[in-house]
Amino acid sequence: VLKLRELRKKCGLTMKELGIEIGVAESTISQYETGKRQPDYETLLKLSEYFGVSVDYLLGREIKEKTPSKI
Repeated sequence: VLKLRELRKKCGLTMKELGIEIGVAESTISQYETGKRQPDYETLLKLSEYFGVSVDYLLGREIKEKTPSKI
């Protein structure tokens, strides 16, 4: 997920903390951030709801940057 690392760091979260928040392992967050693994639809929704951004933004399909609600 293209914007995940950027959002996570802006919010001051570790991979472990984010994983706990959305119910996945720290290693899974790492794989999402490096592109080795893609989140399923349910996980994309959890991430977008957690950060207060659209799924399109997470995927890099929205050009206009929004301020995440968690900041």
